[in-house]
Amino acid sequence: MPPPCLRCDSQRVINLETTRKLGTAAGALAGSLKGAYTSLYAPSRLMAASSFFPMSRIAAAVVAAASGGIAGAAAGQQMVQYLFPPGEGTPWLCLGCGHAFRILD
Repeated sequence: MPPPCLRCDSQRVINLETTRKLGTAAGALAGSLKGAYTSLYAPSRLMAASSFFPMSRIAAAVVAAASGGIAGAAAGQQMVQYLFPPGEGTPWLCLGCGHAFRILD
């Protein structure tokens, strides 16, 4: 059970470590999907002349998905990292007043 906010005593607080992990995973997923989609469905002159799907585009999509996933994970990490309060302990963020605080375990 989360601790109450130290400023407003609200019970609506989230653990920022969990939020950071979810942000990193969501950023990686979004970056992977964007990289693969852009690589597979980008207009190309090679596709107009042939009626089959070139397998080289699959390799390019995998590379684009991997690099997009890395970039997305970094972006997700950066978006949450600025919320972390300085110090030691478990970081929490109050959804009621926006106060970020840490609780020593």
